[in-house]
Order: sequence, then C-alpha cells, then structure tokens
Amino acid sequence: MIEQQRQAMVREQLQRRGITDTRVLAAMERVPRHRFLPADAQEKAYADRALPIAEGQTISQPYIVALMAQALLLRGDERLLEIGAGSGYAAAVLSLLAADVVAIERIPTLAAAAEERLISLGYINVRVLSGDGTAGLPGEAPFDAISVAAASPWVPRPLREQLARDGRLVIPVGGRDEQRLLRITRTPTGERLEQLSGVRFVPLLGKHAWGEHGAR
Repeated sequence: MIEQQRQAMVREQLQRRGITDTRVLAAMERVPRHRFLPADAQEKAYADRALPIAEGQTISQPYIVALMAQALLLRGDERLLEIGAGSGYAAAVLSLLAADVVAIERIPTLAAAAEERLISLGYINVRVLSGDGTAGLPGEAPFDAISVAAASPWVPRPLREQLARDGRLVIPVGGRDEQRLLRITRTPTGERLEQLSGVRFVPLLGKHAWGEHGAR
C-alpha cells in the first residue's frame, strides 16, 4: 500500500509536472517519506503538500524536493551541502544522487533527530550538523552543489563563496510570502544566474539572511 502510494506520487505529482531526471524520480520512489513524519501524519505522507514536523517546522512538498534536486544537476560524484535539514527527508533523497551530503539544521533537536533517523534508515553518506546554515561550512568547502530549503532576501555571500568551480547553488530568494527559485552556477568568469520557478518557503534565519530572530 505504502509503495503504491509512493509510486503514484512519483507518477502523478512529479512526472506530470515536468520532473524528467530519471535519477531524481528513482530516488523519490525509493525514499520512504512517511518515515520522516510524526506518527499521526504518516497517513498523509504522499499527499501533494508540505506537512508539519516538530518545532513548528515543515517537511517540503514532494514536488519541491524533486524540483530542487533536479535543478542541482547532480551526476553522483558531488560533495553537497544542504541548508535546512528539517526532518532529513530531502537529505535522504540527495544522498542517493550525490556522493557525500552534509546538512545543516538551525534547531539542535531537529538536527539530532534527523541524524538518528537517517542512520537508522541506512543513509550512511549523510551527516547532519546543528548551526547557522547561512554561514555554510567553510571548513569543508568548496562544495559541488548547495541546496537551500528556506527563503532568503538575497543569496548569502558565504554560500556563494563556498561553491566549487562549476558548482550549482539552488535557493529561493525574495520576500517572506513569495520567492523565486534561483540557480547560481560558478563559472570560470563569474556567476550565471537562472530563475527557475515561483515558490513559497519559510524564512531562512541566520546572520547572513533574515537574522537569528527573523529581522533583517
């Protein structure tokens, strides 16, 4: 039953809406989204919507997870940094698409729970750290890909600086209510910016975005 729901999610929510990367589709079909949700929300796991998790946070809509994964143009050999780990669901998907994933989560209890969950489910190429994701992880940079699962008023400079040559950064940028999903690619001569889609994310809190308490 659960497997059939997941297959239907991939077919009806992803493929019909333009997700064409076969590796992304396969990863979305493999990862058990229900295992990343509280028990009382698991029956809704494969619905086409974001759902609440602990600490007032949410797990992203499946389509958005797939859209961002596809936008990263992953081949399988990348070192990837994810900002905003939440429950760990997107990190699990990304771990099937990249060689090594480091995820940063602002809320310590969420970070610890996500790490434990990922380990228990066998995702061995993922680490979850607690900290200010807007600062990235300079001690381990550069990264071939960076995925930001919260909305910033601008692209944080530390994240731009931590991109490897030909690296891709995917991030929602805009106001608190609506944003544009951007892809920034680091080229030998600078940066290439592409606008991908209109989106709505929770604010990215931290020193280099909205500020620790949500103020600019």
